Amino acid sequence: MANEDHFRIGSILKTKGLKGEMNMYVDFEDLDKIKFDAVFIEITGKLVPYFIDSLKYGQKNAAVISLEDVDTIEKAAALVRKNIYLPNKLKPKKKKQEFTLKDLLGFTAIDENEGELGVITAVHEYPKQLIAAVTYKNCEVLFPLNEDIIKGIDVVSEILTVDLPEGLLDIYLE
Repeated sequence: MANEDHFRIGSILKTKGLKGEMNMYVDFEDLDKIKFDAVFIEITGKLVPYFIDSLKYGQKNAAVISLEDVDTIEKAAALVRKNIYLPNKLKPKKKKQEFTLKDLLGFTAIDENEGELGVITAVHEYPKQLIAAVTYKNCEVLFPLNEDIIKGIDVVSEILTVDLPEGLLDIYLE
């Protein structure tokens, strides 16, 4: 099971009580609208399936989760600080107005002059600026995501068209 086939919904924060319940941090709103009866927990780089006994949503970004076969504080403690995933097929679709530049992760970047640069492997957030990372000719290339550089975004085909400043690629390839 590869992580690219799954999306993170949160992580286990700490144990709760003596019967295996755990406090869970929830990454995004409306998780309660997704219907699921099992989750995948990342353990030593692999996703391990667990069936849910109960899942109670509390305050924003918080829930209490109880899993089958995790019925003691010791078993629950082994899962603390682990990430929780669901299959991508359960991922809610974003409405167009909810799309942000951070959602460009996984898009293919194409420069108007150089052609295809590669898949965006990361979107880094810095004060007042977002930076995209692609692997181009075996080098990591970083470029800002702003209105001067972005020339078009095709959400359906997942393509980002950019016009990088002259010489930017040369800096990375030398």
